[in-house]
Amino acid sequence: MPRFSVVIPLYNKEGYILNTINSVLAQTYIDFELIIINDRSTDTSLEIAENIEDSRIQIIQHSVNKGLSASRNTGIKNAKSEYIAFLDADDLWKPTFLEKIDLLITDYPEASLFASKYEVLLKNGKRITHHFKINNFKIDGIIPNFFESNLNQSIYYPSCLCVQKKVFEDVGYYNEAINYSEDVDFNIRAHASYKLAYLDDPLVTYLLVSENQITQNSLVGKTIPDYAFYETQFKGRPDIKKYLDFQRYLKAKLFKLSNERSAYTKLLNEISKESLNYRQILLLRLPRFLLIGITKLKLLFQRFGIEINSY
Repeated sequence: MPRFSVVIPLYNKEGYILNTINSVLAQTYIDFELIIINDRSTDTSLEIAENIEDSRIQIIQHSVNKGLSASRNTGIKNAKSEYIAFLDADDLWKPTFLEKIDLLITDYPEASLFASKYEVLLKNGKRITHHFKINNFKIDGIIPNFFESNLNQSIYYPSCLCVQKKVFEDVGYYNEAINYSEDVDFNIRAHASYKLAYLDDPLVTYLLVSENQITQNSLVGKTIPDYAFYETQFKGRPDIKKYLDFQRYLKAKLFKLSNERSAYTKLLNEISKESLNYRQILLLRLPRFLLIGITKLKLLFQRFGIEINSY
């Protein structure tokens, strides 16, 4: 049995999948299987993956397009290992990623979730690495409270995460009814019960250059997590309530930008004012045209590697 099962969901990433797979095969830690789930790609992604010869690679094909959550779930259910690491088909691992995750597993046996920091690669080649302020944390260790540490930029992306298989058996798999923020929905359930061991070292490259990056699109036609459900389920957890309101804030801005007034108003009414700072409250209340202008300005600064946010 391999130490890790690496799961890559694949859908129309012909310009990226070769480098992504090669970043896995170049790992210094070699005891893994690589499961690629082809979700009915219509480009040459599958052909590129099939042309790579390595006995550790297994390709599973969906009969119909099922979405990202279903692809991850297929990988989980076919994984032979106790530890499952996820990598999106347009992201990259540094060579020591699995090696360092294995060290976290060894050093912090009380944890069941493991992740590293990441860098963001922009279309113009510039790289951004965020400096997170995590209370009572140095280079590596157990994150004291995941929800309190994620009220700004996420401290990890899905491609940074490794999960002990028992977590899925306990809290459930990725919700296949959700097609936006699937990872957030799972994180709420997982981090409410299990500890995260984290390494403050950017061992993952998250690409913001892919032509179908969902994070660059509006929420039109998307299904997001049911934050009200989780607020009820975890009643009495102010840390989770604040995290849910932060997620509502992020989605409410996107709904406003795409002029989805009713969805924006619904989320706005569910947010407790004490969960947000004055800048966030102001942004939510701004006229749409001003919010659009600020968003464009933020993207302009981002091209120069400068991050501006309300956190």
